[in-house]
Amino acid sequence: MIESNVGIEREWVTCAADDAAIERVMAAVGCPRGIARLLVARGFVEEAKVKAFFAPSLDDLFDPMQMLGMAAAVERIQRAVRECEPILIYGDYDVDGTTATVLLKTAIERTAPKGKPAQVRYHVPHRIREGYGMRTGVLADAAMAGVRLVISVDTGIRAFAAATEAKALGLDLIVTDHHLPDDAQGVPEAVAVINPAQPGCGYPFKGLCGAAVAFKLAHAILRAACESDAERHRLERALVPSFLKLVAIATIADSVPLEGENRVIAALGLRELRNPVQAGLRALMEVAQIPLDRAPTATEVGFRIAPRINAAGRMDVASDVVELFLTRDVKLARELAAKLNRLNDDRRATEAKALEAIDARLAALRGEDGHFPALCLVMDDAEWHRGVLGILASRIVDRTGRPALVLTHEDGHAHGSGRSIEGYHLLDALTATHGDGEVFTRFGGHAHAVGFSLPVERMALLRERMERHSGELLAAELLAPPMECDVEMRLEELTPEFYSWLERCGPFGIGNREPLLMTRDVTLARDVRMIKERHVSIEVDCGGARFSAVGWSRGGMEWSSRCREMALTAGARLDLAYRLRAKMNPYYPGLELELVDARIAASSPRTIAAVGVVDPR
Repeated sequence: MIESNVGIEREWVTCAADDAAIERVMAAVGCPRGIARLLVARGFVEEAKVKAFFAPSLDDLFDPMQMLGMAAAVERIQRAVRECEPILIYGDYDVDGTTATVLLKTAIERTAPKGKPAQVRYHVPHRIREGYGMRTGVLADAAMAGVRLVISVDTGIRAFAAATEAKALGLDLIVTDHHLPDDAQGVPEAVAVINPAQPGCGYPFKGLCGAAVAFKLAHAILRAACESDAERHRLERALVPSFLKLVAIATIADSVPLEGENRVIAALGLRELRNPVQAGLRALMEVAQIPLDRAPTATEVGFRIAPRINAAGRMDVASDVVELFLTRDVKLARELAAKLNRLNDDRRATEAKALEAIDARLAALRGEDGHFPALCLVMDDAEWHRGVLGILASRIVDRTGRPALVLTHEDGHAHGSGRSIEGYHLLDALTATHGDGEVFTRFGGHAHAVGFSLPVERMALLRERMERHSGELLAAELLAPPMECDVEMRLEELTPEFYSWLERCGPFGIGNREPLLMTRDVTLARDVRMIKERHVSIEVDCGGARFSAVGWSRGGMEWSSRCREMALTAGARLDLAYRLRAKMNPYYPGLELELVDARIAASSPRTIAAVGVVDPR
């Protein structure tokens, strides 16, 4: 859901929920009515599904052998380990790719018999020098070094040239990926292609990230190596949970839907991240200032851990991340974690400088009515760092509520990243724009995020075709969708018990968005107080229940301007849309509201149909 203020008054709506179903959910798990209403509105009405939602377990993970190609991949890896063949894991430079590399390398090495260690090396490409995807030169070097098996992680589903080169070099190739395959060309020729999104794969859940797909392969080879029931029990109850720490980080960082198996992975992995033992992970959480005596939240992973991991690939070499998560040396782990922290600071400074230019361009583009002439925004600048293009595209989406492509130039080529909004499939848009091969030299991704490159002279063609495509498919309701308020609450219902149940509905993200609550007709108990000239603090009362509320100006919402527009003074009556938060100040415990929107109390929200969701298993 977009929550940016793009000059359009948005309608508030609440989701329909059957009263009888609400009563059944309350009886089944003993939750407050507001929580039951939330679940029913999101499609959880059966008792078994509701109970599974609140108690994700290892038993909810699907058998990796259900993936197409898994049996062949396991057999080939077992043979390579048995015969001491050198193996190359071909990774990627983001959180998903680096953690996948660590997971698979660790698993393969654990299956080797005593006295015959597995020969597993890895290659993480340099974002600037190599870019995304498998390169034939790297494969040639690997073949010269004696490698006979190459396993890709988080890449490879469109690597047709690399697959052809691997075969010519005598290399066996196993592709593990989660990106969408090419509808026209199918999948590359390989010993096995493991990707739940490929045609013919019967795996029940299609939305895994790249690290989760690599984890499935790791799980399968570890299980195949078990020689007794005791070993298998230890694998399933001790080793698998340990692996889920990194899988959870990648799942959250890659913004895949936190529903179905992804939510199980995230929930269990976050739980395991409490007080981690591995030196690198512990050092990283320390520099990210995340307490080690509790499980981190999905928000902390997404905004404090993931950016530091990604900073290596954005600003320097991502192989540092792999070394961080593999080392047992505490001193080295702290040095690497500190380096990632410094790189993240560099990334933030680089991003901030580019955003100044972007904000100026957006201000010039925005019309008097607050709208933009283009439905999909395409921006480029030769000075922008390739490592922050995806972040910049996300910032534009936040500010405008429109999909965005952001590019930089280098040696006659433009390299870009794109981010989209709900309802506009960005990879399909690039595929249509590419036509019969007239635009891109390479592109890939999924519905919400893409990467691509093209000759600089084709930039005008890219803009023209994206404008035409978005003009045909981007309806007004996608650009300014109604704001879906999950539950209407009275202030007196916002109790610590309710908040505890609300937390149990997490982890939150795409596919399981954090609940947006709404309360009508509250009274502003005092005048608006400004925080650092941009943010606001208010206090509201309704029926004797009083709460403080904070409005943080970010994205497209400027709370200081909004409050002035509404001419708010003490005694004003408001409708509020907000998220419930625990106060962070230990001297003033309790709950507060984090404002998402506000309006002068007048009208009732309309009701929309219940939102369907994927089976929580």
